[in-house]
Amino acid sequence: MVKELELPKWFQGQTYPCGNEVTNPFSGESCVLNNLELSMYDFIMGCNYLMERGKGSSKMVGEFHKGLTWFRKANPIAYMTLLD
Repeated sequence: MVKELELPKWFQGQTYPCGNEVTNPFSGESCVLNNLELSMYDFIMGCNYLMERGKGSSKMVGEFHKGLTWFRKANPIAYMTLLD
């Protein structure tokens, strides 16, 4: 039996009602993400944007790494395509 995908309890970002296709800006490769994967992907990318500009708190850095771990487990192929 496969467990239904859920966002972790610590996740406080926006949860989208539907998924979408996302393209890696460096490789040009794309993946279709479901609504939960897309929600976490945008959270990860938002954290990355803020951290690159020196605006990330230690809590944000921790959640960023937890988000990467969640995404890697939820969709390993999309993780390798979009985030690795």
